[in-house]
Amino acid sequence: MLSVIQNRRSIRRYKDTPVPRELIEEIIQAGILAPSAKNRQPWHFVVAAGEEKKSALTAMKQGLEREKASPVLPGDRDNINGAEHTLSIMEQAPAVIFVVNTQGFDIRSSMAPEERVADLCNVQSIGAAIENMILTAEGLGLGSLWIGHTYMAYDELNQWLNTEGELLAALALGYADEEPYARPRRSLAEVVDWRV
Repeated sequence: MLSVIQNRRSIRRYKDTPVPRELIEEIIQAGILAPSAKNRQPWHFVVAAGEEKKSALTAMKQGLEREKASPVLPGDRDNINGAEHTLSIMEQAPAVIFVVNTQGFDIRSSMAPEERVADLCNVQSIGAAIENMILTAEGLGLGSLWIGHTYMAYDELNQWLNTEGELLAALALGYADEEPYARPRRSLAEVVDWRV
């Protein structure tokens, strides 16, 4: 298992080879097996491929255009170029899995402290599910990219999804057409504070 963790890379170039449905199902099953706060399992997955992927990415394009004029998060305008690059990656990938927080709150809503804690726990749970999925993809010989830029087309993608909950992230999935180098990681000494 450690080799899968060590070998995993964020893939930004994909071959034009469809991913068999059974592999996608195996990857999602790994996500479903993740731990979740109070076993709430706050996730829902929408797999987009073919024409439906094109429809989803059209919604994302519309969101990015709207974001330039009327941003959901005005302080994040500098990330538009990165989001447009991410969109081009999603266009290459044979499949995109949209990950919905079924118990999520609109990103513009104010929350009571109890709701905020529950939301944080749900986000952590979904993060565990996505990690399981990207490691399973690596183990199956597939590449993936964990995508957060979807929030820049938040309204448009949530409308396209037309499902209960709030879009949290997406996962591009396919056969890698690149072999990126391992990015440096901080050492244990830099990130661990022992208090014994």
